[in-house]
Amino acid sequence: MTSTERTAEQVPGHGPGPEGVNDRAAEPSVAAPRRSGSVLVLLAYAWLLFIVLAAALADVLPLAPYGTPIGAPRQTPTPGSLDLFLGTDQLGRSLLSRCVHGARVSLLVGAGAGLLGATVGAGLGLLAGYFGGKLDALIQLLADVMLAFPPLILLLALSSVLTPSTPTILIGLTVLVVPTFIRLARANTMSWVSREFITAARTLGASHRRILGRELVPNLLPALGAYLPVVMAALIVAEGSLSFLGMGIPPPTPSWGGMIADGKDSIGDYPHMVFVPTAFIFLTVFALNQAGDHLRHRFDRGLRE
Repeated sequence: MTSTERTAEQVPGHGPGPEGVNDRAAEPSVAAPRRSGSVLVLLAYAWLLFIVLAAALADVLPLAPYGTPIGAPRQTPTPGSLDLFLGTDQLGRSLLSRCVHGARVSLLVGAGAGLLGATVGAGLGLLAGYFGGKLDALIQLLADVMLAFPPLILLLALSSVLTPSTPTILIGLTVLVVPTFIRLARANTMSWVSREFITAARTLGASHRRILGRELVPNLLPALGAYLPVVMAALIVAEGSLSFLGMGIPPPTPSWGGMIADGKDSIGDYPHMVFVPTAFIFLTVFALNQAGDHLRHRFDRGLRE
């Protein structure tokens, strides 16, 4: 046996066998991408759809008025009745009806403040990242000043100076999220400005308005839209915290945070008064975070590349 034959027998994958088997064995195997979170994402979207429809159709649903007592105070959940399905509060009002109507406040505040903050912050960040120079320095200084205030202290200060109401909370929460979107939009704008198609548009004589509106904004929307649900989740928690502290939506308008505050003194004997609105907050915030994570993986080109 020659030395060449001995070497071929000693090297794995070079022995005798059917033609093409060794070549297939040498090819690396790549596992298929896992999609273990798809069911959870579908459940998250289903809950968001349910809570949005329930809040929008609260007035036509077969539910008792949220301010009218319908049973004994602090009644435990009763599956046989829709109004008593989740029990009653300390005044005998339906917790289910109050949670559904309270969803209006949380969703309105979360979506409204999030969209307003995203619009203002993205606009400022777009201008800062595109023009640079003194305008960029001024907008960055504005964002740093806004971030210097502790969020909860700022919200409490606004609620103390202004009358607690939905517009007051919208203003306060919008101020909180503007600097975040300024930085996000600025960073994404600076990464897109250096691309070849922007240089080509400038070379062809396109105006700043056309470049900003036609070239940059469509490329910024996926990143901003994917981050928006996460911001909305944080705003819902912030609104609930204000209402829990008594600085949010004034009664008798129900809010999830206010319902938790109303039931906290009876949590030992009647835990459902706290757990029911807490479950609504948890499920909504969790669903928004899942939706934001899904959108980020779906549209973020950096993650896909």
